[in-house]
Amino acid sequence: MTMDTPRTAALAAAVALLLAGCGAPDGGGSGGDGGGSGASATGGEAVTVEDAWVKAATEEDGMTGVFGELVNGSGAEAAVTAASSPAAGRVELHEVAPDEGGNPVMREKEGGFPVPSDGSHPLEPGADHIMLMDLREDLRPGDEITVELEFAGGSTAEFTAPVKEYEGAEEDYGGDADGEGHESHGDDEDHGGDGEEEHGGESGRGGDGDH
Repeated sequence: MTMDTPRTAALAAAVALLLAGCGAPDGGGSGGDGGGSGASATGGEAVTVEDAWVKAATEEDGMTGVFGELVNGSGAEAAVTAASSPAAGRVELHEVAPDEGGNPVMREKEGGFPVPSDGSHPLEPGADHIMLMDLREDLRPGDEITVELEFAGGSTAEFTAPVKEYEGAEEDYGGDADGEGHESHGDDEDHGGDGEEEHGGESGRGGDGDH
């Protein structure tokens, strides 16, 4: 009996330590662990935006795109459902997808941007991106803007993005999906000879019959 008592006490202590160790991740808040902390973390806590940047545009252009990579450091999927910015009167989540004729057209993305657990979701010219609309000021190279993301569940996260010159993002932004008559991401500097683009502000859409 004298041998069993210390042995029983040691076993009980070992079990207590094991249980304490198993419970630690739930309160740890580390986004990289796929256990309880990842499942409980909100999108605003778990998702960051890496290599963010904004295409330079003028207030007259009316709109431009925000790009980068949404990175989810938790073990639970997140979804960006909305965005806002002081630089724009309106912000939408957009995708570029082929229309009935096979031409790439920009449209609002239904359901927003899903970000897989311990994964990422790219925001790129010619693909998913954040669209700043009704620009309130010129966005010149070297400037920085702030963007706030809203996630499913209501949490939010804010990031800053530098403005850069970019000779691209030349898709046909048709606007059928929401009737807003979207133009390009503020790329008047390189669209002078592109006949399928309707760029350079709201007035540029007047003669486009099929949006």
